[in-house]
Amino acid sequence: MKRFLLFFAVQCCMLVALAQQNVGFRATDLVSPQVNADHTVTFRLMAPKAESVKVVGDWAGESTIAMTKSPDGVWEATTMPLVSEMYTYRFNIDGVMTLDPVNPFTRRDVGNWFSIFYVKGGVADYYQVRDVPHGNVTTTWYHSDAAGADRRLTIYTPAAYNTSKKRRFPVFYLLHGSGGDETAWLDLGHTARILDNLIAEGKAEPMIVVIPNGNLTKDAAPGETSEGLDFRPCMSNQMPGYKDGRYETNFDEIIRFTEQNYRCLADKKHRAVAGLSMGGFHTFFIALNHPDTFDYIGLFSAGMDFSKLDMNLPAYTDIDGKLQRLQRSGYKYFWQACGDEDFLWEANQQVYAQMQRNGLDVDFYKSSRGHLWSNWRQYLVLFSQKLFK
Repeated sequence: MKRFLLFFAVQCCMLVALAQQNVGFRATDLVSPQVNADHTVTFRLMAPKAESVKVVGDWAGESTIAMTKSPDGVWEATTMPLVSEMYTYRFNIDGVMTLDPVNPFTRRDVGNWFSIFYVKGGVADYYQVRDVPHGNVTTTWYHSDAAGADRRLTIYTPAAYNTSKKRRFPVFYLLHGSGGDETAWLDLGHTARILDNLIAEGKAEPMIVVIPNGNLTKDAAPGETSEGLDFRPCMSNQMPGYKDGRYETNFDEIIRFTEQNYRCLADKKHRAVAGLSMGGFHTFFIALNHPDTFDYIGLFSAGMDFSKLDMNLPAYTDIDGKLQRLQRSGYKYFWQACGDEDFLWEANQQVYAQMQRNGLDVDFYKSSRGHLWSNWRQYLVLFSQKLFK
């Protein structure tokens, strides 16, 4: 017995030691990134043996700044003044891209990880956790006959959902882009924080937000499916079933599940749908194939390039006829937004003109910059204030 206890104690000590090695300890006085009072941002990296270091960020497209090495081996660079937003960045050390080792805050976008920081004093204030009533975010699974599988949803319920047990709420279906999944609008889009803060300020109505996975042949986000770690993040056009129309024509599966399991106001005037990039493409054809379902429709930098689309698929046939049916069925608000530097700008302009020719009233919002999460977060702030009023 004594030998067993001694053996057990030794094993515990070894596990503790291994755990400590795994955790590591980063004691450093280095500050990076440092957001300065003038909204410039300073980056620092200890790399005494490096020959070249650059910081690569998304504050002006893909911006690259060469860093300067000090005699103590610390590399440093400072940006121009930045507008309020969340930004991502990485270091390029002698040709190798890496995270900032002293910044523990990161985000995944498709298959890449980025370090992040905020410049406050503007729209990024809506991305912060404030002392306001907080909604809940849950993941749940619904069965899809179209996919022949159970599939995962992320659902935000506002704070009032728990405090008002009999109250019913409108529903906003929010769709991700290519390479995204049911986690993207929470992790990169800050949806829960934005809605918490807007609702607390009385600028948005309390609403349920449903974030589906738009890759119909995948059950959930990478690492969360029965494929385990064999399913690695990739762009959606590399997955089976990409733009085959089944997701759009069978979107009512998600609506039925939501309305059967949550306290929803289950009618057209209390439903909204919007999406970014591929999700904007999905939104457009979901609205066209379900013309009596949504009173609020939003296209965020929508992927409206139809050049490689099979227009004979049922979801995509007769666009003009479906637009006319949507116009006749009526809706309360149709919003389209795109940046004037976005590679999809011309395609969005063409679809906007096509909608106008077919009699649709669409509010077009032109922003600056390109195909970036900074735009999509800001579009969410703007669009969600228009809903269910």
